[in-house]
Amino acid sequence: MSKQFDVIVIGGGPGGYIAAIRAAQLGFNTACIDEWKNDKGGPAPGGTCTNVGCIPSKALLQSSEHFEHAGKHFGEHGIQVQGLGLDLPKMIGRKDAVVKQNNDGILYLFKKNKVAFFHGRGAFVKAAEGGAGYEIKVTGSAEETLVGKEVIVATGSNARPLPGVPFDETKVLSNDGALRIGAVPKTLGLIGSGVIGLEMGSVWRRLGAEVTILEGLPTFLGAVDEQIAKEAHKAFTKQGLKIELGVKVGEVRSDGEGVSIAYTDAKGQAQSLDVDKLIVSIGRVPNTVGLNAEGVGLKLDERGAILVDDECRTNLPGVWAVGDVVRGPMLAHKAEEEGVAVAERIAGQHGHVNFNTIPWVIYTSPEIAWVGRTEQQLKADGVKYKAGTFPFLANGRARALGDTTGMVKFLADAATDEILGVHIVGPMASELISEAVVAMEFKASSEDIARICHAHPSLSEATKEAALAVDKRTLNF
Repeated sequence: MSKQFDVIVIGGGPGGYIAAIRAAQLGFNTACIDEWKNDKGGPAPGGTCTNVGCIPSKALLQSSEHFEHAGKHFGEHGIQVQGLGLDLPKMIGRKDAVVKQNNDGILYLFKKNKVAFFHGRGAFVKAAEGGAGYEIKVTGSAEETLVGKEVIVATGSNARPLPGVPFDETKVLSNDGALRIGAVPKTLGLIGSGVIGLEMGSVWRRLGAEVTILEGLPTFLGAVDEQIAKEAHKAFTKQGLKIELGVKVGEVRSDGEGVSIAYTDAKGQAQSLDVDKLIVSIGRVPNTVGLNAEGVGLKLDERGAILVDDECRTNLPGVWAVGDVVRGPMLAHKAEEEGVAVAERIAGQHGHVNFNTIPWVIYTSPEIAWVGRTEQQLKADGVKYKAGTFPFLANGRARALGDTTGMVKFLADAATDEILGVHIVGPMASELISEAVVAMEFKASSEDIARICHAHPSLSEATKEAALAVDKRTLNF
């Protein structure tokens, strides 16, 4: 006999588990299905983000940054370090422990909020009898048949492989394998200079690898404000990351002890790169394989993403989809916001997701974060604007930290002074960007931020000073 639920969520990543919890808070009898397994075969909810994405990468970024500071920067603080060594298995073990804490935390939240959890793969079977919802089959350690009046699909995305070069997670690595390298490679290649490429490249460079990044686009971080991207490129190059732009990758051979990549450089010259390991970071694809979308008539686009309207409704009544499996940026926090919004819409409320104020972050050192439009976008759209920048070099807290790379940049409407975009490269950019998100959500002006008292000494003063710079009246530069 099938188990009946008001809401069934397929997928336990950031979009899915948050949607399930919010639905339960709203009084719905809710189930969440997720198939991720830990190394013992037990449940590991949290999706790509928790298991092989956001959380473990930040753990390794933090550990590798400590290692680099101890080896290269502690001396500036009068701290003498002798016999510095790397225990990579312990570092990887710490990362795994952080992941497990998050897995266990989600399972606890399910119990706390009375969400029924099913460990396995969920797939559509058919419309329920009488047209009230859909029948969902769970395939795992124990098969179950569930019926939900409302279904939220949150099945996430998978790493995109190079054509003809599958991931073996030994020498040709996705983000998953990049987090589990057993020994620091002497040479490491990366194809793609996006978020994952830069973060993983930074981790292994700090630990001693010689890292080369091959990027097909002629510009570095094309989605980032050009001035910020140039500052970041300068910093990464100085650190030792070798970044080649405008390349065309040809044959990739994985044999013997390493990987050989043939490519054409930006000048049209044939080149080759031999590395011990290769990380491929060329984007992600929606994960809809095995969902039986075609069996129930759920419409997908040419990429395999689920087609939804502005409120995340699919073409099927009572079926919704959120996160990486639908249009929009593939960001964990975007998925969370959509998950909450859909649960509230099911309850008859008005869920809110503003794509214009979704922040973006790259957790390198320096960190890069932004919200809103870039200067090049404003120029292309013919929008008249004012710009203001302030360097961390002139910020007292940054000097005390010994981390003065980068700047804060404000873009405001020339007529109304409304903030149109804020872009940061520098220390703790991921935390500083939240003030800009709040300001833009409330349609604040740069003058509003310039008039707000910021604690001294703090990195946030650079935000205030950049806002002052829009009106050419910085106080400390």
